[in-house]
Amino acid sequence: MPRFDVLSLFDGYFAPLRSQGICRRAFDSGALQLQIWNPRDYATDAHRSVDDRPYGGGPGMVMLAEPLERALDAAQQARKGCGLDPAPVVLFSPAGAPLRQADVLRWAASDGAVLICGRYEGVDQRFVERCVDVEISLGDYVLSGGEIAALALLDAVARLLPGVLHSTESAQQDSFSDGLLDCPHYTRPPRDAHGGEVPAVLLGGDHARIARWRRDRMLRLTLQRRPDLIAALRAARRLSARDEAALSATD
Repeated sequence: MPRFDVLSLFDGYFAPLRSQGICRRAFDSGALQLQIWNPRDYATDAHRSVDDRPYGGGPGMVMLAEPLERALDAAQQARKGCGLDPAPVVLFSPAGAPLRQADVLRWAASDGAVLICGRYEGVDQRFVERCVDVEISLGDYVLSGGEIAALALLDAVARLLPGVLHSTESAQQDSFSDGLLDCPHYTRPPRDAHGGEVPAVLLGGDHARIARWRRDRMLRLTLQRRPDLIAALRAARRLSARDEAALSATD
């Protein structure tokens, strides 16, 4: 069962994660453990300072290294007290590698990590160089802090843990699980008030035909919206002759 220790100045971000939806089941069952550490609790001056002006001038503030390092040491010692090895340290940063489903799968199968939620203009680079093992980005945009990125990672991990989803097939059929976007889904009624109809193949009960239809739609949608994913699957030789035929039919 993974344990994640989060260094954050704003622990209130994480309360809904423990009390709402699928993630709540992960925490209630003990499949996922979470501990929040506030760097301000490890500041040593009277003002409990966690940031200061950047050298060289410029707008904004930079998070101090020392309170972060003390909080990190406390988190790693707590993990050691639970019989866990020191965890990899993750910093959420625009400079990091994009988070992928394959990464989430690895985190879900691990003992967890220490997640650093930066704020302001960033984190003192000396802390990054001394302590950080992995930098992760959610995308090519800037957030006000790392908390939302941490929530995204924790949510993605939680739904992969045993017993959290009602069906393991739900996670196996998610977008990106096999390198493709998911196919369209429909539910009742078969014809809605606006005249929209469910594709006939999904109503016929022929499971082999349904599986082929879904695979074809996944391939076509991925080619249309994320051709980079198709290119990656081709490079890895993970597309069958039938897959290629379905893709050719969309050209």
